Amino acid sequence: MSVFSSSLLRSSVASRLRAAGCVFAEDEARILLAAAATPAELAAMVRSRADGRPLEHVVGWAEFGGLRIAVDPGVFVPRRRSEFLVRTAAGLTPGGALVVDLCCGSGALAAALAAEVGRPVEVYASDVDAAAVDCARRNLAGIGGRVLRGDLFAELPAELRGRVDVLLANVPYVPTADIALLPAEARLHEALPALDGGADGLDVLRRVAGEAPQWLAPGGSLLFETSERQAPEALAVVAAAGLDAAVSSCEDLDATVVTATLR
Repeated sequence: MSVFSSSLLRSSVASRLRAAGCVFAEDEARILLAAAATPAELAAMVRSRADGRPLEHVVGWAEFGGLRIAVDPGVFVPRRRSEFLVRTAAGLTPGGALVVDLCCGSGALAAALAAEVGRPVEVYASDVDAAAVDCARRNLAGIGGRVLRGDLFAELPAELRGRVDVLLANVPYVPTADIALLPAEARLHEALPALDGGADGLDVLRRVAGEAPQWLAPGGSLLFETSERQAPEALAVVAAAGLDAAVSSCEDLDATVVTATLR
């Protein structure tokens, strides 16, 4: 029997993780044991996780939307609540649709949306962070996604203007003053631009909403996640940009999504 299949070892790893404050220590122990190739690698992984590094950065992937998404150190880890954004977008995404994923991070949203739709879609994605772009290129290669490094719409081909059917924008929405209140895993190990939404958390959304009407096809939609508290002001932001917006929520995932459609 392999040392990695030992229940005693699994219990030992879980105990170490639990002592470090990991709430789901048993599940994490199972993942680490499966990911490690050698005892030395397992020891290093357990030590790194116990020191507070996100599990996804330790093993190099995150489970999202039924997919295994590559996530390198420093890259924003896709949250399970964002699966609601994907499901909401899937209902608006026909086969052959042009999908753009802004602030794409690892590219998890676009990858999961393509899988959920189950039909070919044309995907473009962009992010300012080089590490995120590298991840997204790997995660979207299988669906032919084109990933660009740039600020929001800046590097998108001009010929996409007026043609985008679904615009995903997982914009940062944590108010700057609240960054210090985030769990250390996010605060210390994820890129700050992926978290910080400015004074009221809506700065990046305002920029996206301001340009979105130039890129959306008639009837095309911008979808983004926000907090329940910020939703009324977020609706006002997209309405001011000339988009018809509605809020949907999922209590199970504690998720709030705004869908804003070009008239």
